[in-house]
Amino acid sequence: MAKSLVIVESPAKAKTISKYLGPEFDVRASVGHVADLPSKGLAVDVENGFKPSYELTERGRTVVKELKSLLKTADALYLATDEDREGEAISWHLLEQLKPKVPVHRMVFHEINEKSIQEAVANPRDLDYGLVDAAEARRILDRLYGYEVSPVLWRRVNRGLSAGRVQSPALRLVVEREWERIKFRAADYFSIEANTSTSPAFTAKLISVNGTRLATGKDFSEQGVAGTDVLVMDAGRAADLINGLDGKDLLVRTVDEKPYRSSPKPPFTTSTLQQEAGRKLRLSGRQVMSIAQGLYERGFITYMRTDSVTLSMEAVNDIRAYVERDYGQKFLYPKGPRTFQNKVKNAQEAHEAIRPALPLRSPDQLASELRGQELSVYRLIWQRTLASQMADTLGTTVSVRLGATASDAERSDCEFSASGTTITFPGYRQAYEESRDEDESESEEEKALLLPVLTPGQNVPVAKYDMTSHTTTPPPRYTEASLVKMLEEKGIGRPSTWASIISQMVDRGHYLWKKGTSLVPTWTAFSVIRLLEENFESLVDYEFTADLDSDLDAIARGELKKVDWLTEFYFGGEHELGLRNICLLYTSPSP
Repeated sequence: MAKSLVIVESPAKAKTISKYLGPEFDVRASVGHVADLPSKGLAVDVENGFKPSYELTERGRTVVKELKSLLKTADALYLATDEDREGEAISWHLLEQLKPKVPVHRMVFHEINEKSIQEAVANPRDLDYGLVDAAEARRILDRLYGYEVSPVLWRRVNRGLSAGRVQSPALRLVVEREWERIKFRAADYFSIEANTSTSPAFTAKLISVNGTRLATGKDFSEQGVAGTDVLVMDAGRAADLINGLDGKDLLVRTVDEKPYRSSPKPPFTTSTLQQEAGRKLRLSGRQVMSIAQGLYERGFITYMRTDSVTLSMEAVNDIRAYVERDYGQKFLYPKGPRTFQNKVKNAQEAHEAIRPALPLRSPDQLASELRGQELSVYRLIWQRTLASQMADTLGTTVSVRLGATASDAERSDCEFSASGTTITFPGYRQAYEESRDEDESESEEEKALLLPVLTPGQNVPVAKYDMTSHTTTPPPRYTEASLVKMLEEKGIGRPSTWASIISQMVDRGHYLWKKGTSLVPTWTAFSVIRLLEENFESLVDYEFTADLDSDLDAIARGELKKVDWLTEFYFGGEHELGLRNICLLYTSPSP
């Protein structure tokens, strides 16, 4: 009996989907791309519409041969690769190579369970040539970029180096941060704290003397110079104030009490999952994506390459039911389903957020199927997804100003500050709390300092005044998580590619090495970025690179023509010099 042939990317995905399709379907894997540009040479006819010369990969030749044989007895072909640019391109290459004589359907789904797979079979669509064009434009663009710019690096810096549309701006970010650290000059300053003998005891910080605010680390420039509007306290001044305050109580001047409310973050996107797993689990971006890929292919989570923070209504209903059952009605967001705003324009690539696949299964239920890092990543996704439909965290924030007059030569008026938040209802934090990057400090509102009941005019006894020495520190080096965050903020590249690009720069050893989790640029990286900035400034310009990705989105939506766009990028136009002309200007001998 004839079967329908279904082609997915990976063997693991094929195995999972086979369980839901039954004996009428033969599910096979293409094992990624079956065709690509040759590894050597340009392989793009820039004079004739940028026509690429694809060839079957070594693995692709075997795969295509096997699929052609299976097609001879198939009654239909279902192309079930991922629904994004690369997935659409894989399906297109398969179509070009297999030349099927049976009906062809494009089958798409975002999670792997019986209901989703059956719906995908019943509701196929046509191949999306907008996505195909965008994928091909991206591939050609990257080839043109590397082909034209990399040889300059070979001649001027070292053989074996490479330049890339996203790689080079990403490297520039790391190098610029390292320059900030090199130029940084440390500065010393002192602070004073009052440790009260109240119940409960608390610590108040000296914030001003005679109305002039005390300098903190953020007030110093990279050269270690503070502004003129702050007081930089040295050891002698601090000691005089300590002596002048010894034995004195503080007087409560003001008490400011206000409600505290914190809402949950959206469910994970590719970018935020990489960042959070990097911070909490110390995983590289490549590790996160590999683990997420496995979880998706085995049917545990939805598609892991997405810019979207939306959830399907079916998923939202199940999540809310789970929250109500396991946490109670009061922990459920009371105004109905929470919705979050997407940051990207390209709806074709923005599916659902990353969430557990339906039916919902808790990490404890999967403890026998998932192990180690897999279970840890799944638990993160699970907790973040539940939290997105839970109630706000509520509390009260109290900010207190206290004062005393020191018995020093100036009779200095010293004002202290203390603040803290009392959480009265944990809300979504019962399930999940987001971590921070090294350079992100906890806001005053989020500090859980317990204060006694205080009223203006009240005396507060002080057990001890302490002085502390501080030295300013340079900005922290990028980690993979913080670099991914910066790339996302600047709109450079796509979340699905960041992990591999950063890993390549580290693994090859030319550009980056790791000190703990920090990314440290090599001297070669400094040389390359200097060369690119001096001679190819537009190619490492952050806005220019971000605009290229926006243009690729526009091609996918059919708003730009692939050939017209590539022509302007390569040959130039009214407002652009063009990649080829930039390179010719640099490489041509001087008259």
